[in-house]
Amino acid sequence: MHAPQIAISTPHLESKGIRHAFFTRQGGISQGIYHSLNGGIGSNDDPNAVKENRRRMADHLGIDPAHFLVPYQIHSADALTISYPFLVNERPRADALVTKTRGIGIGVTGADCGILLFADAEAGVIGAAHAGWKGALTGILETTLQKMEELGASRPAIQCVLGPTIAQASYEVGADYRNRFLDHEVDYADFFIPSQRAGHFMFNLPGFIGQRLRDAGIGSFNDLALDTYANEDLFYSFRRTTHRGEPDYGRQIAAIALV
Repeated sequence: MHAPQIAISTPHLESKGIRHAFFTRQGGISQGIYHSLNGGIGSNDDPNAVKENRRRMADHLGIDPAHFLVPYQIHSADALTISYPFLVNERPRADALVTKTRGIGIGVTGADCGILLFADAEAGVIGAAHAGWKGALTGILETTLQKMEELGASRPAIQCVLGPTIAQASYEVGADYRNRFLDHEVDYADFFIPSQRAGHFMFNLPGFIGQRLRDAGIGSFNDLALDTYANEDLFYSFRRTTHRGEPDYGRQIAAIALV
């Protein structure tokens, strides 16, 4: 029997003093629809199971569980600079965290939305951002870069990796959804292709995220190209849960730490 694949890493973020992980749904203790490494405090999972799952994630990164920080995500363009730990029940409402404080791990949760990790290794500045369609469209990626620059990062030196995210082949949307993007920029039509259903489209969220970051002048962007919807063994998916009529879903976490 193979050991569970608790996390995925990438050489693009590997650097002395920086640890990162795109955690999968494997290697935890949650049961049922949350099996097994559910990191979502906002889910209806057993809170003790989620706490233990997060402890395992912190241990994987080599940090104190009390320093493993994830915000209360609200699909906004708000990014916060963090220099000290906050309590779980005092999570700030935001969709990205940045820090240059050693011993702190910052992360975001996802279950189809984009989960991104950022690092300027030379400046010792890291970031984590949650970018669903709304956050990506309204500026969460650009705000994250701005906050990192305020801590001394250089935008051309920032490396960014997009973790498990719903792929275009799994993401059907209606015309109203597409029109929201075209209202911002006509060229955003490039991220939509017609679906097999009349009046519907397949949206390329990873491609859209990548283009926004490149337009913002980031040094490097890489997409792990892992579809949350299609890979049930490794990832939770809100859309898959919705299609099945299940009552809830787990969340995977992407996290990065200065150790």
